[in-house]
Amino acid sequence: QNFLGDTIEQIAAEKAGILKDDTFAVFARQRPEAQRVLLARADERNCPVLLTSDWSVEALELRPDGCRIRTHGVTIECPLAGEHQVENALAAAITLDLLHVDTRGISQARWPARLERVHRNPDIILDGAHNPAGAAALASYIRRFYGSRPVWLFFGAMRDKAIAEMAATLFPLADRVFATAPANARAMPAADIRAAGPERMELAGSVPDAVALALAAPPETAVFFAGSLFLAGEARALLRK
Repeated sequence: QNFLGDTIEQIAAEKAGILKDDTFAVFARQRPEAQRVLLARADERNCPVLLTSDWSVEALELRPDGCRIRTHGVTIECPLAGEHQVENALAAAITLDLLHVDTRGISQARWPARLERVHRNPDIILDGAHNPAGAAALASYIRRFYGSRPVWLFFGAMRDKAIAEMAATLFPLADRVFATAPANARAMPAADIRAAGPERMELAGSVPDAVALALAAPPETAVFFAGSLFLAGEARALLRK
């Protein structure tokens, strides 16, 4: 917000700076106030616009590890987890179609630390979820696929993030919540997160401590690391060893 603005319209205007004169633009579904700004800027730049809503979804299968979408006469296999990736896959497919490139390449997409499962029994899933929108997407994923299983959440975040808002979204979904902190000068200390959190919140001061606790979780547990890409990246390096 310090750089992009305090309103959806201001942020959309900054993001619309990527538009180039007389060049196609593909827009995923937006909030109405953002879409108005984007379409106005595209008109100024004489950019022909295609919308993901132009490609209706004829069939959709959502899985914990991705989705299959039937749209516009093609089947898209997307290996990125989360319902929000349906919209991203549609935007990618429309762009590839414009470029006359086969959409099957989407099946090879990889996005580390974005709902990335890196361990089984227990399932350990890494997700940056470093802002309220990311936390909401993660919460939706947990409710859809892990609502019937014990959930552990290891949470760490940078000091300048909307920690209270993210916590309010994620903490109620977990049976156990652990405060932790990546090795980064901008990170909020784990003890400070714990002090500001619910009474039941536990402490895993460092990421190595958190990873050790996660690996000791019962096999049926779903373990999530979230709140910061620095946290997810540090945990990923340790878990991939």
